[in-house]
Amino acid sequence: MTAGTRILRAAAAIALSSTFLMATSLTIQLASTGVAAAAVVNRIAVRGNKRVDADTVRGFISIKPGQNVTDADQDAAVRRLYSTGLFSNVRISQSGGTLTIDVEENQIVNQVLFQGNSKIKDQQLSAAVQTRPRGAYSQQVVDADVEEIKKAYVSIGRSDAVVTAQTQPIGEGRVNVIYNIQEGDRTKIGSISFVGNNAFSDARLKQVISLRETGILSFIQRDDVYDPDKLQSDEETLRRFYYNHGYADFRILSAVAELDPDQNSYFITFTVDEGERYAFGNVRIDSTIEGVDTEALYSQLDTTPGEVYSAKDVEDSLVNVTNALANKGFAFAQVTPRGDRDFTNHTIAIDYVIDQGPRAYIERIEIRGNTKTRDYVIRREFDISEGDAFNQVLIQRAKQRLEDLKYFTTVKISTAPGSEPDRVIVIVDVNEKATGEISIGGGYTTSGDSSGPVAEVGIQERNFLGRGQFIKVSAGVGTNSRSYQLSFTEPYFLGQRLAAGFDVYHTETSTDDYDVKRTGGDVRLSAPITEHLTATIAYNYKQESYGGDTGQTVENPDYPTDPDQYIDSTCSNPDPKSNLFDEGGNPLTAPSFTDSPIINEAICAGDYRTSSASYQFTYNTLDNNQDPRNGFVGSIGQEFAGIGGDAKYIKSTAKASYFNLLSEEWDVVGQLSGGAGNVSALGGDLRVFDNFFKGQDIVRGFDTRGIGPRQYGVAIGGENYANASAEATFPLPGINRDLGFRGAVFADAGSLWGSEFANEAGVEGTDFSLRASVGVGLIWASPFGPLRVNYAHPLKKEEFDDTQEFSFGFSSRF
Repeated sequence: MTAGTRILRAAAAIALSSTFLMATSLTIQLASTGVAAAAVVNRIAVRGNKRVDADTVRGFISIKPGQNVTDADQDAAVRRLYSTGLFSNVRISQSGGTLTIDVEENQIVNQVLFQGNSKIKDQQLSAAVQTRPRGAYSQQVVDADVEEIKKAYVSIGRSDAVVTAQTQPIGEGRVNVIYNIQEGDRTKIGSISFVGNNAFSDARLKQVISLRETGILSFIQRDDVYDPDKLQSDEETLRRFYYNHGYADFRILSAVAELDPDQNSYFITFTVDEGERYAFGNVRIDSTIEGVDTEALYSQLDTTPGEVYSAKDVEDSLVNVTNALANKGFAFAQVTPRGDRDFTNHTIAIDYVIDQGPRAYIERIEIRGNTKTRDYVIRREFDISEGDAFNQVLIQRAKQRLEDLKYFTTVKISTAPGSEPDRVIVIVDVNEKATGEISIGGGYTTSGDSSGPVAEVGIQERNFLGRGQFIKVSAGVGTNSRSYQLSFTEPYFLGQRLAAGFDVYHTETSTDDYDVKRTGGDVRLSAPITEHLTATIAYNYKQESYGGDTGQTVENPDYPTDPDQYIDSTCSNPDPKSNLFDEGGNPLTAPSFTDSPIINEAICAGDYRTSSASYQFTYNTLDNNQDPRNGFVGSIGQEFAGIGGDAKYIKSTAKASYFNLLSEEWDVVGQLSGGAGNVSALGGDLRVFDNFFKGQDIVRGFDTRGIGPRQYGVAIGGENYANASAEATFPLPGINRDLGFRGAVFADAGSLWGSEFANEAGVEGTDFSLRASVGVGLIWASPFGPLRVNYAHPLKKEEFDDTQEFSFGFSSRF
């Protein structure tokens, strides 16, 4: 080996030794560093605590004596102590084997006070804030409470409310938290405008949305309060409105609410792009699932080629087809509508494609946000439950049903993965709203003998005790009338979609002809047969007392020469067929009145009981039951009297109304209505009061009992009636539609005829004779209920009819 080789080997050995020594040194250094970062804790000391016990502080952290503690462990302990809300400052240090925890305790809240508030009560504000008496004071929580109070004032239209918070020390680490509130003035909605709308006017679109411009009645209706959530909801409402009227390409480009501080008013502008209007093109059903009879499913579709496109019709068709498939055993069938736009002819062809959907099941339905409404009230609106196949269409239908209840301001349904890949959790988030109402109404009725001022007060609750039950108590008083009523409805009787309820009432009416007192009620049960068809059965009972004061004498023994001279009489027979007496108490035996159904103030006072069972079928496709513009509603029914009581008859009635929006731009609504009825005796004679008494309710321009058979000028009712009416309503030009005024023009025709007393002395008007009238009306959707004024001029009448061209009262026409 040469000397050079020996030198190279020695150098390499030295280099390797140096590398080994460096690595060893690094390893020793790293090891010593690790020991410093994870030193063993033998003792945990707590300093600065006054109210919180030291052992309680030690229990909040996960560090225990004998444990190696790292910086990460210390950081985690600090976070845990802060999370308790008991401390305003926390520091942790370690010296040798001692871990020291220095804390500064939060003050304890003694009272939470509100000053300066009058529009929102203390109880409501207490529910909105998180700071609580006997809880730890947190500046972060108090700051959040200030924002929540501001939101509460924004929700009642006071966006400029100023809210500040202060603390008042009272010793021993306790403070009062005081929220100072300057409520400010009501923030109004100065105007709502639309840009880009051509098919519908601003006035029409303002009726669609829930936000309202400030008007002279806003102080009562309180519907001019700006709310960002309402604005967002109105955007969706506008979309659905346009989609349901053929505008499938409709878009909202922007919805802006600008606050003018000088006027303290919001100015809201919707900028829209309506697009073209479409009609339905060809409609088909295709299925990839073997065994599905597509031809049988066409009857479930509400989409008809040639009709105006409507997203709601598509949604209804989806639900109908999905339910039909589920009933046939295809639980996982998934129906998807596919639209094919024809931009030239402006049609949309719809292809309903049925595929096998994923096999997913509902693990549970989780309901959140319901503070009043019971869980089961929400769950029963679902056609599916835990364990059933998940179906998005039925989920959306449940959402629509929940919104239709009017119990909630918002309803949101989302999904989350379940415990297994084929399990889905359905999450229902709701925001409750007030469901109770107090109504106070007043007016003046010109209904013949009962004309004069009328007033009514009612209290109703649509979600009684959170059970979804309806209850209403009302009382009315007029110049010659009194009325009291109690109604109750359970919409899901015995857990089924059966509406069961009862009504109890008492009325007193005084007329020139006779006085009537009625006390009665009914028990009813309604069941849906289809989405639009409902059947109702009921048992009805009423007790009626007719006549005036008894024990008086007849002033004119020459009756019926001058029947108006008779005031009252002494009676011995409590029957609507009068039995009159002279001053000496001797019966007047003239056949002209002893055997005739005379009805006047000389009628004998007595009770008349009616016990009956009834049924009714109602078909309703109205787009809005309170303010319809399109759709049909009709009913047919019969009442069978004779289940005990004095009355024995069968009474059949039918009525229908059809509404159609004649002009979308001008919001002109047309209505065609008709009705008919017949009453027939069962094994005996009809009593006078078993007959129909009709007048302005079928032909306006006549008194309440103004048409039909009469005896000596007194209405005795008829066995048959028929009527028809045509009407158009429209907004009044130059008047803000938010005030709720609409005009009307109408034409009525009808008749009341037939009586078993046709051959009695003094009886007339028993044959069919048409009455007709034309008129105009003014309708006001007032805060007290719908009021209406009519002027009707009779075109065809009989000499003995009682007319009444002007009428005023509460509106109800279908």
